[in-house]
Amino acid sequence: MTDNKNTILAISLSALVLIAWQYLFAIPQEKARQEQLQAQQQAQKLNPQAPAQPGQPVPTPAQPGQAGLPQLPGQSPSAVAPVTRAAALASSSRVPIETGSLQGSVALKGGRIDDLALVKFRETVDPKSPPIELLSPSAGPAAFYAEFGWLGSGNSIKLPTAETVWTQQSSGALTASHPVTLTYNNGEGLEFRRIIAVDDKYLFTIKDEVANKGASPVTLYPYALISRHGTPVTQGYYILHEGLIGVLGDKGEQKATYKDIEDKKLEKFDATNVWLGFTDKYWAAALLPETSAHVEAHFSSGMLGATRTYQTDYFADPATVAPGASASTNTRLFAGAKEVAVVGINYPIASVEGYNGKLNLNHFDLLIDWGWFYIITKPMFLLLDFFFHLVGNFGVAILIVTVLIKAAFFPLANKSYASMAKMKAVQPQMVALRERYPDDKAKQQQELMELYKKEKINPLAGCLPIVVQIPVFFSLYKVLFVTIEMRHAPFFGWIRDLSGPDPTNLFNLFGLIPF
Repeated sequence: MTDNKNTILAISLSALVLIAWQYLFAIPQEKARQEQLQAQQQAQKLNPQAPAQPGQPVPTPAQPGQAGLPQLPGQSPSAVAPVTRAAALASSSRVPIETGSLQGSVALKGGRIDDLALVKFRETVDPKSPPIELLSPSAGPAAFYAEFGWLGSGNSIKLPTAETVWTQQSSGALTASHPVTLTYNNGEGLEFRRIIAVDDKYLFTIKDEVANKGASPVTLYPYALISRHGTPVTQGYYILHEGLIGVLGDKGEQKATYKDIEDKKLEKFDATNVWLGFTDKYWAAALLPETSAHVEAHFSSGMLGATRTYQTDYFADPATVAPGASASTNTRLFAGAKEVAVVGINYPIASVEGYNGKLNLNHFDLLIDWGWFYIITKPMFLLLDFFFHLVGNFGVAILIVTVLIKAAFFPLANKSYASMAKMKAVQPQMVALRERYPDDKAKQQQELMELYKKEKINPLAGCLPIVVQIPVFFSLYKVLFVTIEMRHAPFFGWIRDLSGPDPTNLFNLFGLIPF
């Protein structure tokens, strides 16, 4: 009876603590975070920070002996009048992007991919809400764009810059079945050609060509960059990485939060078989150079007036173009949702090919933050995804997987329960031992060990099964938290988004009050 009372009291106190924490801390913190996010978004719309003046290069810090390396494009400290996103888009002629997954445009000024929305994903569960805007032009608020081209080791060669206006050959939108070709003649013997293709998901392929019609050879370095202006609002959870990310050859996975790179200013990597870019919780933009290309890659941060900027970029080995000859380079840009079926999973037993397998990329599946327990997290997702496609409801799939995990651990749990039952049975004898030797702790422990030996009790048997289960259930939580497949997935009744907080709780009378 006493044990039952204690159990009921413990459960009641635990529930009280959870309710109090939810009411006093969790709800106010979440409300404050949402208000901060809304305020920042509103401020960016009404008064965006001064954008980049992208035509001016900023020297990339060079190591000793590398004085001849090219300078990557950066931002000029000079500022222009801030404009809205719509005005920024209207400031350049554009080639529309129209696929089943993407909508946006390529700017003819600079040849940048700087306008992209994910039409299959909405800001809220309302299907009529606006699509997720991923990339934005540099002259507007929250600039986020990709740029490609050629660099020279000196200033004598006139090369395309962010201010260069390209010409579109033929006409028509960029679609999965219709690449677009842009051309530019520098008037000094170099003719540039850019072919941009896109698939039906989120992968752009960019082929840059240069033909030397002049009398002298030129040496050019192919480059690509992704730039982001302003510090994005992040989720702020320690189990989720948001910021700069890449796999840099034999250096492996490299990560930097926005705060990390602000402090370091620049990280430099010399590697082959790389990819790098920016990742949010559900979305990402990443550069995918040819896997055989040797590159110098960078994570960097700087200031543009009062606006903090972040950049991932690389330049590859130079190509010398003789008179009458030509050269070309290929790269790719991933810009979209981090869907597992699209990104891929690299796992020995069961894998999902996606871009990771199709393009033979270097662990591109790490774009999704599988965490430390990835060896458990990845198969956990595959199991969840299997049951989701079987039953058609993510909530039901979660319940099935949870039951299966509990069933798999039942033998361990049963041993734990048996051990705890034995411990409870000898409790009176343990109390008697303490009373018999109140001042002799060593004797107490000696007699206690004898008691365990006599009754065949292992004190750790009750704890070990729990310890074994912790990584598994943490991996299940990680999968539910980071994967986009559960975003805006409904369950039953009032639960319209399994990835969001439950709209019902004690303080809004379980959904009756709109709070």
